[in-house]
Amino acid sequence: MPLCFIEPHDAIRVIAESVGREARRQLLGEVVRAWVDDLPDQELSLHYARAIADLDEDDLNLLAAWHASLEVGQPIPNTDFLVGVFPTLGDNRREALKIAAGFRGEEAFQAGVAEEQALSTVLPHLSRERAIELAQECLQLYQWDRLGSYN
Repeated sequence: MPLCFIEPHDAIRVIAESVGREARRQLLGEVVRAWVDDLPDQELSLHYARAIADLDEDDLNLLAAWHASLEVGQPIPNTDFLVGVFPTLGDNRREALKIAAGFRGEEAFQAGVAEEQALSTVLPHLSRERAIELAQECLQLYQWDRLGSYN
């Protein structure tokens, strides 16, 4: 029987503080993807609208191109179109939100928004089971970082 003296949410924070910049960037991306996976269906549209609200033109173009790959019509790279078409994406709504939130997270990371702030915002919303899975992924990132990745 394994012993565990730290909660998985706290383990994720500790690992984030213990790895280099590239591993931290990847870890934050995994946290955001886990958060999207845990969101109830009825909240997806709200979070998608928030995620794309402040995206720059380049990110909106990339997101519109992704929409085009789903053949949902001729996408227009603006927030009104992307929010309007979101409900029609069906099973692809979570993936769209992951992409948009990833753009948003990358911009925050580059702007120097503290990782702790991002973790504090997202981690409390993860279920314990999802946090355990994520902590295991974070351990793999920690090992990757410590075994010689370039940071």
